[in-house]
Order: sequence, then C-alpha cells, then structure tokens
Amino acid sequence: MELRTVNAVLLVGFGTLLLASGTQHEHPILSEGQGKAVAGLEADYTARKDAASLAKLAQGYVDAEASGYAVSVIESAPIDLQKTPIVQHSYARALLDSGRAQDALAAEHRTLDMCATVLESNDQAHACDTWLIASATRRADIIQQLVDLGVEDAQAHPEQSAIAYQNATREAHIVVR
Repeated sequence: MELRTVNAVLLVGFGTLLLASGTQHEHPILSEGQGKAVAGLEADYTARKDAASLAKLAQGYVDAEASGYAVSVIESAPIDLQKTPIVQHSYARALLDSGRAQDALAAEHRTLDMCATVLESNDQAHACDTWLIASATRRADIIQQLVDLGVEDAQAHPEQSAIAYQNATREAHIVVR
C-alpha cells in the first residue's frame, strides 16, 4: 500500500508540473516586417525559379540577419542556378555573415572567374554587369584581408574586421611635381 501511495503522489506531482508549465512558444526568427518582406521574395523565387529571384531571396535573408537560411536556400537550389555569378556573389555574402570567411572568399573568386568567362564568351544569359564585377572585386579584397588577419567570423571580431576593411579600401594618391 505504501508503494501505491508514493506512485500516486509522484504521478499527481508530475501532472501538476506539466499543467503548470503550459505550452511554450518559440520566438519568431524574423520580425513581422522582415517576415512579410522575405515571404514576398520566397513567393517570387517559387514562381520564377531563376537566378535573379534566388539571389534576391538570399539577400533578403541576409538583410533579415538569417544568413544560415540564405546559405541553405542557395545550397539546395538547382546546380544550374548555383553556378551563376549573381548567385555566387550572394552566396559569398551569406557565407561571410555566417562566419565562414575562407568559403566566402572562394565563392567570391568563383564569381569573378565566372564573370571573366562570361565576358570572354559574350554570354548574355549569365551577364555580369559592371556593378557585380566591382562589388565582387571589392568584397574579395576585403575578405582576403580578413583571411590574411586570421579572421574567420567578421562579426565576432569587429576590431580586426575594421582593420581589414581599412586595409582593403585604402587609397594611394600620387603627387606629380
């Protein structure tokens, strides 16, 4: 009889704890405004399934500080979309924000290599405009400085990131007399 009483008390105690704790709700990953913006980009990508909409979706995730989603959506996209310069450029940004500087540098170099190939072959399907080339070149220089300083996660090391940025964007002026 004593064992039954102990078991009953324990069962009632666990039941009380379960009822008292209630259900717990997770906080949303994206704020309401960010969620609506990203939802529109997701719908656009789902409808179009092209490189431009994929790059915009990845950029939307990065802007919403959800770079892991950006990396995931690009890595799960069809290979022919992944191998476009604009998607590789977005992938580099997502990798950098995810704390993977060396992978981001490799992706940015792939972007520049693809653009060089596109320009040589005059391939309009994977066009590289001057903005993309300039942006990829500048970001590759900055990421290279991060890697040279041994910084893998730029957000975890803001001081070294600032130094890398200054080193990469430093201008030299020549004075002719």
